[in-house]
Amino acid sequence: MSVPTLRFKDDDGQEFPEWEEKNISEVLKIGSGKDYKKLVSGDIPVYGTGGYMLSVNDYLYDGESVCIGRKGTIDRPVLLTGKFWTVDTLFYTHSFIKSLPRFIYAVFQNIDWKSYNEASGVPSLSKSTIEKIEINIPSLPEQTKIANFLTAIDEKISLLTQKSYLLSQYKKGVMQQIFSQELRFKDDDGQEFPEWEEKTLGEVTTYTKGFAFKSDDYQEDGIRIIRVSDLTASAIKQNNKSIFIDSSKIDKYESYRIKRNDILITTVGSKPDLIESAVGRGILITNNDEGLLNQNLLKLNHSTGLENGFLFRQINSERYITHIKNIQRGNANQSNITLKDLFEFVVFICGYKEQTKIANFLTAIDEKITNNQTQLDAVKQYKQGLLQQMFV
Repeated sequence: MSVPTLRFKDDDGQEFPEWEEKNISEVLKIGSGKDYKKLVSGDIPVYGTGGYMLSVNDYLYDGESVCIGRKGTIDRPVLLTGKFWTVDTLFYTHSFIKSLPRFIYAVFQNIDWKSYNEASGVPSLSKSTIEKIEINIPSLPEQTKIANFLTAIDEKISLLTQKSYLLSQYKKGVMQQIFSQELRFKDDDGQEFPEWEEKTLGEVTTYTKGFAFKSDDYQEDGIRIIRVSDLTASAIKQNNKSIFIDSSKIDKYESYRIKRNDILITTVGSKPDLIESAVGRGILITNNDEGLLNQNLLKLNHSTGLENGFLFRQINSERYITHIKNIQRGNANQSNITLKDLFEFVVFICGYKEQTKIANFLTAIDEKITNNQTQLDAVKQYKQGLLQQMFV
């Protein structure tokens, strides 16, 4: 018998009974997913460990159910409602005994599923293993209060997630319109700006290649050396794996210094999808951290009449990604690009005032995306803290 740190009270302000410890098999049954290939197209969703797959004309279960992966992704429970079908890599739950599916969903989110992995290769779970896991269950009225409270938080997370998606799609659409010149800004007098020019990246900017610092010079503090692995989408990571060189050597390496508003490009990495460590990825440094440019990175030098924020938008576009995919060499795990090929990328150039208007407009969208993501991360962290306090 046990109770969590954080508890609800009943409608009269009284404490609920203590929680009971039970095996999962005592509060629900576990169903196995099945092959859907004999079914035809319909409106019943089919789910696997990766989420929605397609829709068919029959269902395996109708109602609320908590699903957990049998093989592959075993640590991401999902709550499904209504009619659905699951494939054989995804277990579903049914026949709940004195337990609410929405409460069980919260319980499942608080279980360290990977500790129950039964395979050395692809992670796997079995029914028997799941059924033996011990959980703590309160009375149904307390389950209801907990489930309602956490559902409200989940709805907030869902809304913020949807907002992030919509903002990103809006930004993507606006950027396509701007750089195809379907959408044009006007000057402060309401007049049209001059026509745009097309030039290669090599025609509008020069670059500085990173330096191959020697490990013999590394030390625990000083000036930080910035590597491909130290970069996020828009900043330099703060981590405990940083490497440094003696601060007294800064004058020797001044040309390799990184600062705010610099554009960096990775020349070696993984597949070019503009994710961390991807080859050809463009990064605009937006924080105030400084460091020295390591090998496998280059920075674009500031060019007269070219606003870095405007240029960065073009080397962070789908058109740029396509260019990188066409010029990459090697494989998905270790790709590289030549500087000759990189600097053949075509950029659109307009007057500096129009560049600034465009950059400011897109920066405002970025700020909304960042603020929304900050809210989303905060709510997720808040929920995680509650799960640790509300369950035993």
